[in-house]
Amino acid sequence: MLTVENNDHKVDSIFFKKGCIIQRPGNQSKVGYRVLKGLLRSYAIDNKGREHNFMFAPENWIISDLEATEFNQPSVLFIQCMEDSWVRKFSPEDPKEINFDSSDHPERAKLLARRVAVLQRRVLMLMSATARERYEHFIDTYPQLIHRISQKNIASYLGITPEALSKIRREIVKAE
Repeated sequence: MLTVENNDHKVDSIFFKKGCIIQRPGNQSKVGYRVLKGLLRSYAIDNKGREHNFMFAPENWIISDLEATEFNQPSVLFIQCMEDSWVRKFSPEDPKEINFDSSDHPERAKLLARRVAVLQRRVLMLMSATARERYEHFIDTYPQLIHRISQKNIASYLGITPEALSKIRREIVKAE
């Protein structure tokens, strides 16, 4: 455990190496993670063995399996560090963790609202947008991640193949 400065107050953080899986499906997980430095992803593996990225969490984002943390269900998502990462665990059962202090409560609410909004928009786009529109939205949502995440992981998040993503990227470069 290390104490680091974050927004003018000290918080305890935990270090995980790149590639470390910090949550697995089937676990009764009661914690979420707030990324202080690094990059995490949540994903599921289908019955054919294919990974499907659900969410990316760069610095100042939160990530968890809401069914597990909020509704006492077994976890269905893996959470993995895509880079060496410093995170802060939080638990909905620990009031001091939820409301660190009165000045942090609005920030926490904003982080959660941002997460829900991004996921809502993503679901709507998966239902109706073209692959190119989904990629352009990804770039708008995660501009700092485009060079930190592999094409394979971006394609998985978008619900397309890496080859389809390469084609979209080539079309965008040609159009510029």
